[in-house]
Amino acid sequence: MAGAKGDVVSPIDIVRIPVLSDNYVWLVHDRDSKATMVVDPAVAEPVLEAAAARGWTITDIWNTHWHPDHTGGNAAIKEATGCTITGPAAEFARIPTLDVQVKGGDTVRLGEHVADVWDVPAHTAGHIAYHFANDAAIFVGDTMFAMGCGRLFEGTAEQMFANMRKLGTLDDATRVYCAHEYTLSNARFAVTVDPGNEALAARLAAVETARAAGEATVPTSIGEERATNPFFRAPDAAELARIRALKDAA
Repeated sequence: MAGAKGDVVSPIDIVRIPVLSDNYVWLVHDRDSKATMVVDPAVAEPVLEAAAARGWTITDIWNTHWHPDHTGGNAAIKEATGCTITGPAAEFARIPTLDVQVKGGDTVRLGEHVADVWDVPAHTAGHIAYHFANDAAIFVGDTMFAMGCGRLFEGTAEQMFANMRKLGTLDDATRVYCAHEYTLSNARFAVTVDPGNEALAARLAAVETARAAGEATVPTSIGEERATNPFFRAPDAAELARIRALKDAA
């Protein structure tokens, strides 16, 4: 990635921190500026410990939406580090720790690494995502999972379908950093609605092996989801709604 003056910028380091029963918090570090950002800290202590173990100081928190398992660590991390907390303007009233409010079309920075803010409502009304185009990475919160999508708690199938279509504009190599280890249950459901998909059957087998060994299965990639995610592959909002209802009842 080129910096503002054409300088070569080092890659960002992204660390997965498992917390609670199935959450992932992402710790993102810019080697050049030493800035360190946390995406959706459910809790504080494991995140602070992971940063300290690497000699990193947390400078920022970026929230994708208001749910407590994505914001629960905000206050304690800010108290410990003095970091700046950025999150969705549309959910400001539900995230009292926010310092900076952003919406789709805005940009945020980690050192020289620039992320575009996307509006991706459906799971919550003001849900956002952070896309590092030059780093081929996107942090999607609970909008998309490996072989799944978020429940439609505050939005519609039409909105989620639009989100999937927007994600579909990204290159296959783009890494997708979601917030939960739901892959095995998602894969087992996906084969019931797309039984003839050989890529999906192979991925289910690989995921079963990985989870039996205690291995994480995310991040995923746009290419993997394009081939195997029934919500991503849905031809229209009506089909997405149909399979979302089946998944909710499973």
